[in-house]
Amino acid sequence: MSRSGRAPRTVLAAALATGVLLAVAPALPAHADSGPAGGAAHLDAVERVLREVSPGLEGTVWQRTEGNSLAGTAGDPAGWLLQTPGCWGDATCADRVGTRALLAKMTADVAAATRTVDVSTLAPFPEGGFQDALVAGLKASVAAGHRPVVRILVGAAPVYHANVLPSRYRDELIAKLGPAAASVSLGLASMTTSRTAFSWNHSKLLVVDGRTVIAGGINGWKNDYLDTAHPVTDVDLALSGPAATSAARYLDTLWEWTCSRTGVFDMAWFASSDGSACRPSLERELNPVAPATGTVPVIAVGGLGVGIKDKDPRSAYRPGPVNGAADAKCGPLTLSDNTNANRDYETVNPEENALRALVGSAQRHLEISQQDMNASCPPLPRYDSRLYDLLAAKLAAGVKVRIVVSDPANRGAVGSGGYSQIKSLAEISDVLKARLAALTGDQGKATATMCGNLQLATFRAAPTATWADGRPYALHHKLVSVDDSAFYIGSKNLYPAWLQDFGYIVQDRTAAAQLDRDLLAPEWHHSQPTATVDWTTGTCRA
Repeated sequence: MSRSGRAPRTVLAAALATGVLLAVAPALPAHADSGPAGGAAHLDAVERVLREVSPGLEGTVWQRTEGNSLAGTAGDPAGWLLQTPGCWGDATCADRVGTRALLAKMTADVAAATRTVDVSTLAPFPEGGFQDALVAGLKASVAAGHRPVVRILVGAAPVYHANVLPSRYRDELIAKLGPAAASVSLGLASMTTSRTAFSWNHSKLLVVDGRTVIAGGINGWKNDYLDTAHPVTDVDLALSGPAATSAARYLDTLWEWTCSRTGVFDMAWFASSDGSACRPSLERELNPVAPATGTVPVIAVGGLGVGIKDKDPRSAYRPGPVNGAADAKCGPLTLSDNTNANRDYETVNPEENALRALVGSAQRHLEISQQDMNASCPPLPRYDSRLYDLLAAKLAAGVKVRIVVSDPANRGAVGSGGYSQIKSLAEISDVLKARLAALTGDQGKATATMCGNLQLATFRAAPTATWADGRPYALHHKLVSVDDSAFYIGSKNLYPAWLQDFGYIVQDRTAAAQLDRDLLAPEWHHSQPTATVDWTTGTCRA
């Protein structure tokens, strides 16, 4: 399985056989940081774009809220940033403090459930220690006198996940819950929204009572994250407040589609523990909007991929021509390009314009930590042309841009079977240089601009070139940070992928400083020696 959330290229090919002109807000003022003096200008820029592109999806797919808290614990208020494995600098990864903290946070959140537990992820269903954390939390909830209603939704790639059966996982959970199972109502589903456009649920969410949420890129896979000597590096965030309700409403949106398509030959499969029907509006029925728990402003933003909704009929959005869209194609087997050439797709996938708007809001510096910038092409288009144009424009404006991606040594045998889809960093720098040349009209100036403002490196988590077992470092972040002020953490990749995804854009200087200290700084410390372009050292092998 492609760890990017797509099936390997061979599976995609089999499925095929069977059947920078963007509404980005104007430049931000110099005081764009959050806080009493500066407001939340980065969020303002993103919100303006969302209201233009997807006004009809506000409250179901995207929403801005105030009054949130990044939810650590009483003993660790900084514990909202959940990293796997969290063993920076140790190639043996003997002490996985981050993974332990993630599993403990999952257990604690579920244990606090009084009404509902909503889980969303990419197939297979949560396994190993992830399943254990869920079960332990449910047992604690029942022991406290509650009878939680649980939904678990997984996205299934065609063919590859044909054996991911909700009924089988239901039986596993009932057995592990033991006597507590009698007090837990389970509803489980797997779904594929489009076999031909390769669209399925890719969001990673744990929402409890509609008031707390863990969200990000971490899949509940034991062999990739837990029972391995070369664990995937990934990140989630935890928050409480109205933004958690935003995630809950998004899950209702996915379940509305799922519950209406659970026939024998349909696109979803459902099972329950007590014979109850699929519940498409569970969150709206049982959970009120969460009260304010703090002061952090947040934009929750997701996407519907392909197959759930064709377009937002309320949108008057009219994108301009996309420069270089033809260059993103890889020949006749490339699918119709939703990312670069489908206005209606954009209106029901607001996260794509939201992320471009966040990038466009950067005034001083921009950090991108991602599995990839480029997709597996064919069958998907190679990249998001407008994103590359924005990055080129930022470089030309003197904004310092740092990009760290997964080691290309993780690339699968057929191009997308692992945690990388590129052969070398040159695939990124070549596109950036070409876009800069088109922007500046001069190849030499383009090279000088890139070399003077870009940092581009392969991910490492320790001083050595590989984990102690000889395997390359795999990065699965979906992270964008701007100006020490705002950042996105979620499940949405920056390369073309037409899935159901969800994440949060947070503007808070204290949180951004912690993100830099605990993740971005150690990541760059270990990754910098691999840089092919680094303006701080004069390195420019591009």
